[in-house]
Amino acid sequence: MDKIFKEEELTSVSRRDFFRRTASVSAVAAASIIAPATLLADDENIIHHTKWGTTLGDECNYNPYGLPSKYEHNIVRRTSSLMSSAGDMHAAVSMSPIHEVKGIITPNGLHFTRTHNGVAQIDPSKFRLMIHGLVDEPIVLTLEQLKKYPSESRIHFLECPSNGAAEWKGPQFNSLQFVKGMMSASEWTGVRLKTILDEIGLKPTAKWMLAEGSDGSEMGRSIPVEKVLDDAMVVWGQNGEALRPEQGYPVRLMLPGWEANLCVKWLKRLEFSDKPWYAKEETSKYTALTASGKAIQHFYALEVNSIITSPCPELPWTDLDVGDLVEIEGLAWSGHGTITDVDISLDGGKNWKVANLKGLVLPKAWTRFSYMYRYEGKPLLLQSRAVDDSNNVQPTVNQEKAVMGVEGVYHRNTICTWEVTKKGEVNNVQVRS
Repeated sequence: MDKIFKEEELTSVSRRDFFRRTASVSAVAAASIIAPATLLADDENIIHHTKWGTTLGDECNYNPYGLPSKYEHNIVRRTSSLMSSAGDMHAAVSMSPIHEVKGIITPNGLHFTRTHNGVAQIDPSKFRLMIHGLVDEPIVLTLEQLKKYPSESRIHFLECPSNGAAEWKGPQFNSLQFVKGMMSASEWTGVRLKTILDEIGLKPTAKWMLAEGSDGSEMGRSIPVEKVLDDAMVVWGQNGEALRPEQGYPVRLMLPGWEANLCVKWLKRLEFSDKPWYAKEETSKYTALTASGKAIQHFYALEVNSIITSPCPELPWTDLDVGDLVEIEGLAWSGHGTITDVDISLDGGKNWKVANLKGLVLPKAWTRFSYMYRYEGKPLLLQSRAVDDSNNVQPTVNQEKAVMGVEGVYHRNTICTWEVTKKGEVNNVQVRS
């Protein structure tokens, strides 16, 4: 069912039109969200007592560590051999079911995972974090010593820079989870790296920091000191509990808004220098190959982005009747700051309607958007387009290709399109405009 729509078939609205906004609410007026289906008086679930209403339930602490309902068994991370190193699932990624996640926080058990040498199982009593190089007082910290620093908790998204990479040359997966599931969002708890550096002293000649992991791959990335002193964190907590092993237990680096590969897991070493290290993961990988044959290095912040999460291929509109009022909902995010606007198109970018931002709107975090639509039972090409507070606008496919070329797979933030058929089925398509 995957399709590609060519530029000549669709036109796009100018940037000026995009910013021509009104203060009016975009939802249709309303007393009536989708009317509930008519229930029959003899419905078995009404006239008879349910089993759970007439028997004892599980004891209060039946599961000392709580579990989801058994009826939610299908809401899990998923993998694909296409997202691994030649089928080796030690160097692979599992995708978060973002179509099933509520709000702007991903449960720890559903957070997307990327590994380069499998998930390390680290004894916290043997954890050590060494900070050295161009510092006044090199230090080695145990986990308990690290936790004695003043901590803070902040909500931020985490996204692999190759999120959506498989889709770049055309639709590959008829699934939101596999199209955009290499991202999640959490409340992270730890200490600002600047707090530690203020204590041990950073030499003026220090311009770069190497973050190195302790798993078998010893992931290493060079990070500019400006980011380190801005909002970088060393974190040990996620959503109110300790990090999970697949998220770097006991300690990982957190660089809000920057590509997840830089947020080194199973952290063991931070070294400061006057030059970057040019490690494997920032030379042969995680660079952007341009049309000239040269690759772009050292671009870290993730661009403004958005995706419609309902409807999507996993959540179609096949149960709607003409006239039903239904919510089009999605997620927007930007590594450059805070989402300020999201627009919705029903016709593949010919016309745009202002969506509402709902819930918390935080910098470098997921932002929920919503648009109420009166279902007409006709084909649609649904798109979303986000803007952040730096006036970055999410580009079309052709706009991004003009800048980034066609070979690179990282930092792709093009507008995505869902085709809604007359029957309410939803398919992943691409609009080239």
